[in-house]
Amino acid sequence: MLHSSYIEISKSALENNINFLKKEIGPDVQLSSVIKGNAYGHGIEQFAPLAQASGIDHFSVFSADEAKRLLDSLPHPASVMIMGYIDNDELEWAIQQDVEFFVFDLDRLLEAAKTAQKLGKKAKVHLELETGMNRTGFEKGALEQAEVTLLQYQEHVLLQGVCTHYAGAESLQNHERVISQHQKFNKVLEQLRENGLDPVQRHTACSAAMISYPETRMDMVRIGIMQYGFWPSPETYSQYIGNQQDKTDPLRRLINWKSRIMSLKAVTQGDFIGYGTSFQAPRDMLLAVVPVGYAWGYSRSLSNQGQVLIKGQRAAVVGIVNMNVMMVDVTSIPDVQKNDEVVLLGKQGNQSISVASFGELSTQLNYELLTRLPTNIPRYVVD
Repeated sequence: MLHSSYIEISKSALENNINFLKKEIGPDVQLSSVIKGNAYGHGIEQFAPLAQASGIDHFSVFSADEAKRLLDSLPHPASVMIMGYIDNDELEWAIQQDVEFFVFDLDRLLEAAKTAQKLGKKAKVHLELETGMNRTGFEKGALEQAEVTLLQYQEHVLLQGVCTHYAGAESLQNHERVISQHQKFNKVLEQLRENGLDPVQRHTACSAAMISYPETRMDMVRIGIMQYGFWPSPETYSQYIGNQQDKTDPLRRLINWKSRIMSLKAVTQGDFIGYGTSFQAPRDMLLAVVPVGYAWGYSRSLSNQGQVLIKGQRAAVVGIVNMNVMMVDVTSIPDVQKNDEVVLLGKQGNQSISVASFGELSTQLNYELLTRLPTNIPRYVVD
């Protein structure tokens, strides 16, 4: 092993999750696999071919560089949609590659139209509406100008989609805001159609909205966190499972993050461990030094709080998590040896370390922890 840790991605878990999601949305709704943030930390190059083999034919990314990585890694053609950043200079590349992209300001729309006209090939755009998120999207005044541009360049621009994004569908406290956004979207969409602009697709739902607000599914859903086996929030999970007779979680986690014991260290009662004086040995202890620290995505806030799995048992992180190593207490685990497997995230035997447990201890969201896993940790596909 040339790296101090590695990540395993489960093919069978992904197949399970995609089958569940497709069953949930039905045959008439397209599933777009959201792979921004390096496929939520799972690795675009490893995840995307697996998703395609599991029946996914549409992918959503944030930026042009992610779209390029995706196209380079897919064995077969697929629809690719950029939801966020693409520089005007990259529009020509996107149009030539049939890459779809959001437009949420007049500059991008006009540049896309002119570039498509120059190339003699239609730009496939998704018109993003501002419905209450107040992040990106056309508001009323600018939307009227966008309509004029789309009609003027309709020979060069295909209105592939009209879309929006909900501001917090994962929490019931945002219920009224989400409902208001949905109503506003439908109203504006009706106006667009009356003005001669009828999109190929309507799409508004992320994972949380798809579960909690089925009416938002429309023609396509943009699913991120759930395909990786995680629920958007405890509320979303409770809402879903509360309506089911079978209370078993239908999702399976894809990711297992592993390392090995680098060395073992005996410590005498009363000694301080690691930097500073945050942990003093309450007894004679045996510590395992694990070659993973905050430089590798293991948060420093997990100092004296985190847990790992060794020989199917939990071992507590003791002392401050260093840049490249951390120490864990293996005093009560028999026959521990150098090079024994250490599970930082995932399953070992009958035990598991969940992303949620990281979040509770480190104040990180599931999304945050996963996407912070460094890209240079090797990722391997299993089963």
